[in-house]
Amino acid sequence: MKIITIVSIIKRPPDWVSNAVKEYCKRLSGEFDLKFIDIPPVTRSKNTATDKILLKEASSILKMIPDNNYTIALDEKGKNITTQNLAESMDKWSGMNQQVCFIIGGADGLCPTVKKLANETWALSSLTFPHAFVRVILAEQLYRASSILKNHPYHRD
Repeated sequence: MKIITIVSIIKRPPDWVSNAVKEYCKRLSGEFDLKFIDIPPVTRSKNTATDKILLKEASSILKMIPDNNYTIALDEKGKNITTQNLAESMDKWSGMNQQVCFIIGGADGLCPTVKKLANETWALSSLTFPHAFVRVILAEQLYRASSILKNHPYHRD
């Protein structure tokens, strides 16, 4: 079974987010195991510069990415992908000798250092979503892509 790690800058996610993610994790079980690593956001003051926040968060993120992981940073300015692209990537990951790690930034996004060190940078949408909601979208899309690979009727073109 492949482990997909999701590293995010997030305070405790709301219950509805946790419940939705648990449902998709259950649906994915046996094939892909989603592992969440939550990093608390940097404490802000009105005088804290955004670039300093991003650098501190980047340091925390980079420490939490498991070794030998193929990393994908999620950023609204990243490469637009389709669910079919995700399914093709998941199929490729199944044969890889390394695990996969998604990175979700905090309220200010991701430090350019993190995006530069990632193997790829993807956009889930051109829209901006609350970071807790990104977890639900990502978990659902991973399940949907998995269902495509299994010819399960969950996804319809």
